[in-house]
Amino acid sequence: MNRMHARLLVIPGALLIVLLLLVPILQIVTPTLIHTNLYIDFLTNKYNQGVILRTLLISIITTAITVILGIPLSLWISRQSQFRKQLLLLVILFPTLTNAVVRNFAWIIILGKNGVLNVFLQNLHLIKAPLSILYTDTAIILGSVYLFLPIMVTTLAGSASSLDIEIEEAAAVLGANTWHILFRIIIPQLKIGILTGAILVFAGTMTAYTTPQLLGGNQHLMMSTLIYQQAMTLGDWNQASVVAIILIVLALIIIGGLQLIVKKLERSQKHA
Repeated sequence: MNRMHARLLVIPGALLIVLLLLVPILQIVTPTLIHTNLYIDFLTNKYNQGVILRTLLISIITTAITVILGIPLSLWISRQSQFRKQLLLLVILFPTLTNAVVRNFAWIIILGKNGVLNVFLQNLHLIKAPLSILYTDTAIILGSVYLFLPIMVTTLAGSASSLDIEIEEAAAVLGANTWHILFRIIIPQLKIGILTGAILVFAGTMTAYTTPQLLGGNQHLMMSTLIYQQAMTLGDWNQASVVAIILIVLALIIIGGLQLIVKKLERSQKHA
């Protein structure tokens, strides 16, 4: 196949990207460029600053928890037989086949004041009054971890499968304990997989709408739910566009930085 034919094959996909991605973004950006003071007003507002900070913190905490939970789970899965490995990955990915709305409603049943968790703790006499977990940042983090943990595990499982167990055995023979092996041998080899999974989880958490809307309510808004509130509740499409652009820029900056780190690590591994 010559280059001309290859370029012709790219044209349909490029047109779709332009029509479905670039054109809508331009339609969002253009009206706000006329009123640039909207960005200044938004960024200097303390309430909006709180929403931005909450969005970043929840995204970072969710990513950190999925990494902490994902590393041991992916290591355990990668060291099973081929049949067990495929079966376990299928079980982990199975919940993703269920709509996110359904899964979040399940968390409402679990975390509500009369939910499964509070009833269980009260029956054990560990608490006297129901805990207020639902419609808090904690609820959003729990729902987000549940939503994105399968992505982290499947990403890390691929990297963990390529680890050389003999290196760990040699380190153990030389006197290294479990924690030394984990932090000095295993995790350094999983850096690229960890960062790749972190990019996927962070981007998904930061831009998710269903989970913060259903589990956070109107008192704990993230930027995605703030966009919906401005556009659909208040009818202020310009303000919604401003929030959307700021969200896109923040996500691109952070994800771009992580991708640069991944590329540097890949280059260093090639030259090693």
